Amino acid sequence: MQNPAHAAIEKEIRGTPVVLYMKGTAAFPQCGFSATVVQALADLGAPFTAVNVLEDNTLRQAIKDFTGWPTLPQLYVAGEFIGGCDIVREMATTGELEALLRDKGIIGPR
Repeated sequence: MQNPAHAAIEKEIRGTPVVLYMKGTAAFPQCGFSATVVQALADLGAPFTAVNVLEDNTLRQAIKDFTGWPTLPQLYVAGEFIGGCDIVREMATTGELEALLRDKGIIGPR
């Protein structure tokens, strides 16, 4: 039987084009790493759903278990785990993040 928290995560990432599991909210990130990813998405004009893991300790642990990734934030695009802050920052720097978001139809041409 699937963990109920994992089922909720699966539903969220499958039903939402871009999901960021983070500490805090998009308007008020509660850690610098979360703020960095929010800014990378904002710089590209990418709409996303932010999920504040600080509001639910079960979710906070479940998202780490779900991916096997020990840190937050965690970015998902089109149902796929992209990575955390360092990966997103690198992808933003090289243009890979913009290309991915365009390829998935999340953002349009500039």
